[in-house]
Amino acid sequence: MYGTQLPTARLRQLAQDVGFDLIGFARAEPIPPSSLMSWLEAGYDADMDWMGSRAEERLDVSVLLPGARTVLSFANNYYRDDAPSQGSPIARYARGRDYHSTLRDRMKAFRKTINAWYPGLGTYGGVDSGPMMEKVWAARGGLGYVGKNGCLITESHGSWVLLATLILDAEVDAYPEGPVADRCGSCRRCLMACPTGALVGNRQVDARACLSYQTIENRDRDVPEAFRFKLDNLIFGCDICQQVCPLNRKPVFAEDERFVPRAVASLGTLELAALTPEQYKELIPGTALARARYDGLRRNAVYALGVARQAHARPLLEKLSGDGSELVRSAARWALLQLEP
Repeated sequence: MYGTQLPTARLRQLAQDVGFDLIGFARAEPIPPSSLMSWLEAGYDADMDWMGSRAEERLDVSVLLPGARTVLSFANNYYRDDAPSQGSPIARYARGRDYHSTLRDRMKAFRKTINAWYPGLGTYGGVDSGPMMEKVWAARGGLGYVGKNGCLITESHGSWVLLATLILDAEVDAYPEGPVADRCGSCRRCLMACPTGALVGNRQVDARACLSYQTIENRDRDVPEAFRFKLDNLIFGCDICQQVCPLNRKPVFAEDERFVPRAVASLGTLELAALTPEQYKELIPGTALARARYDGLRRNAVYALGVARQAHARPLLEKLSGDGSELVRSAARWALLQLEP
């Protein structure tokens, strides 16, 4: 363990200097197993087996960094309402540069500086693909609380934030005295608005029913038919539970250039369904959309065309019914059936 307490004021200023909007500090105490295990036991992780395979590390950060004493949580506001992307079928967080790269770059700069300031300091960090429960640590660090929609809700930026986490083997000079007040109250707008009932209460999300999971993680199989009908102008991710949240009524516009929507955010469902391999290679690399892969992204767009029941999509759907990808062929055949009177 590093023997000196680190000053939070200095770390807070550094976080701002490298580009983070918020930073929180929490004692590196184990997370009660029930918070994760009940979710896994209910099957809410769908086929995301990595959530359970590293449960020990998720629940106790000292497994990741022996001697862990403090967990730092960072947040970036990503809300943009640029006109060309207003009606985009892509979730707001995915319209610009891949946030993983943005947050990793900033954490790298943060770590480089503190390692220079405090030689011998031990650290372990990651952006949500690592084995850490980012929202739990952000709540413990005073950045906000986990709302009924399963998102971290901050007072300053609502839930339009992206998170990164850094473990230190040193203590800091101040920690939050208690949890941030829960402002959801009796509001149930997100639960009522979720088109598939994925918000199951107790601030948990059933990934099997979540359209974000179905359009991103479930990229190698057909989407269950009941969920396809909910893909109305939704191709990658879903913002419905955030859009209806009263605590997001006055979003803060993110001036950050890295969250400026890229050209792909101006495309509609028909254009995304018709993407050629060449267009995909030009538009998608460097964005979060790459996670859905070429065929998965087109499959989603084809489903959305079927839901929209627009006759002008028929020529494209007929062409795609003979596509080289069975995933796309199957989606196109289904979509064509929806155009029948």
